[in-house]
Order: sequence, then structure tokens, then C-alpha cells
Amino acid sequence: MKKFLLVFLIAFSNFVFAGDPAFKIGLLKYGGGGDWYANLETSLPNLIKFCNDNLGTNINPEQGIVDVGSPELFNYPFVHMTGHGNVIFSESETRNLRNYLVGGGFLHVSDNYGIDVFIRKEMKKVFPELDFVELPFSHPVYHQKYDFNEGPPKIHEHDGKPAQGFGLIYQGRLVCYYDFECDLGDGWEDYEVHKDSPEVHQKALRMGANLIQYAFNQQ
Repeated sequence: MKKFLLVFLIAFSNFVFAGDPAFKIGLLKYGGGGDWYANLETSLPNLIKFCNDNLGTNINPEQGIVDVGSPELFNYPFVHMTGHGNVIFSESETRNLRNYLVGGGFLHVSDNYGIDVFIRKEMKKVFPELDFVELPFSHPVYHQKYDFNEGPPKIHEHDGKPAQGFGLIYQGRLVCYYDFECDLGDGWEDYEVHKDSPEVHQKALRMGANLIQYAFNQQ
């Protein structure tokens, strides 16, 4: 399975910038009662369109929805996860997610306000040997097509704390990026959903594009 994903990612890096839009970005569906579907309608589709328009990618405009324990997870080089509440990974889901990330996949977690205590606990099951570390502002994820010299942009206020970007780094590779007190996923949505200013919306999309570009280029 790991070899399959690595081969897939090599192929993806060759075709994501040209050819038919055969590849999708996935929205991660999980159990535990949390609203994995919180930004279902416009968030990822808007990010995909932004990447295709501004990075020259050719990603399928339709997002995929994939269960954390499904073998279909390995069909997505990049998966996005969000929500406000509880997250529970079963033993088999934990193993599947670890194999996916170790094998070359990339997970972006966006705290939609309230997921922090749950995602930290569950990702510790996935990587018992790793802790989330705050990424320095010099990290390449902040310096792809767009520069974010002060780290992730602050999209929504939540508790008024500064936006932070955390990572899980496995054998030198960033396998999971977690934005906290930032809410990138909300920032990607249509104006009617949160009525963010065009400037804030653009910042969120640009940071999301950096994540996509980084995830594809680090393979």
C-alpha cells in the first residue's frame, strides 16, 4: 500500500499541472460526533478553483469525500479535515491514516473552533512517537507562491489568540499541517457564508494554495 501511494504521488506530481483533471482533493470523514462536514459546500471547491487559476494546477473541481479508514484514502495525495467537536479514530482507522501519511500522503487539519483537544489526542494515536510542533515562520510552507512572513493568517477571531501553524514531522517530512486559531477552511468559503472581506478571503486562499503546492512539491 505504501509503495502504491508513492507511485501515485510521483504520477500526481507529473500530471497535476497538465492533462485531464483526474486527481481530487479529499475531505476527510471521521466518527465521534464532530461535524466533519462543517464547510462542505464551498470551502474546498473554492480552494481548488483558486489553485487551478493561480498555480496552474489541473485538479478536479469536485472535491472527494473519503472515510479515514477507507482504502480509498490512498487515492488522494492531499486530504483536508475540519470540524468543531469530537473526533474518534478506531484502531483500524488509526492504522490506515498512519500508513497513508507514512507512505507519502498529506493531511491538513483546520480547527473550525473546538477540535483542538480532540485532534491532538487522536493524532497522538496515529503517531505516538511524535508531537505537534509549531512551525517557524521560515518554514517552506509559508514561502511557496505566496509569502507569509508572520505565519498563518488570522481569519476568524475565536478566542482572540494569534493564529498558529503546527506540524507533525515524520522522518524529516511534514505529514500533517494543523492551523489553530486561524480557520483557513472557513476563509475559503463563499462570501455569503461568513461575509469575510475580500482581503481576508484572499489571504486564506493563498495560504491554502501554499499548502497544496508544498504538499505536491515535497514528494
